[in-house]
Amino acid sequence: MAKREQEEFVVADRRKFTSEGELRPNAPPESAPPETAAPEAPAAQKEPSSPEQGARQEPEAPAREEMPAPPSQADQHAQNQEYQAAGRKIDSLLDEAGAQRPKDMEITFERLIVSLYMQAMAQLGMIREDENTPPRPDVISARQTIDTIALLGDKTKGNLTERESHMLQNVLFELRMAFLEITNMLTRPPAPGAPESGASTKK
Repeated sequence: MAKREQEEFVVADRRKFTSEGELRPNAPPESAPPETAAPEAPAAQKEPSSPEQGARQEPEAPAREEMPAPPSQADQHAQNQEYQAAGRKIDSLLDEAGAQRPKDMEITFERLIVSLYMQAMAQLGMIREDENTPPRPDVISARQTIDTIALLGDKTKGNLTERESHMLQNVLFELRMAFLEITNMLTRPPAPGAPESGASTKK
């Protein structure tokens, strides 16, 4: 029987520190840990905007709608004929019923301007149904009516008769002067020493 060679086993103490916590003189050198690949930084994600941020963003201007094409000349002519016939039928019914109505109901440019003029004067408080009622001017509505008359003048320039043009200029001049008078009165500061509006004075 062959003699087995005795194998010698050496047990090495691989502790780095003693029980007292001191470094052992024969402690094996610390092997460097294997290099590991650094984790890739996650790609920057765009944070969803908060509702407050969305509210601060200016809304996009709405797209301007295109004006549809007008009806054909034939359709407009046929409709106008039917409209005139319907108007004559209404006039006939009113006459048969004995209803009172203006003899001349034709709408002219002058009558349109006069209607807007009376509307603006009422809005400025210059015309009142009851003289005992204090005026309550509505300068915002009056300004819109005055600007409407000016717009009509700009759009009809070159198509008005001399009488219509002069009337339009006179109406605008008078209404603008009245508007200035009312706004100056409403914005004028009280005179020094004058009692405030609504304040009672002792006798």
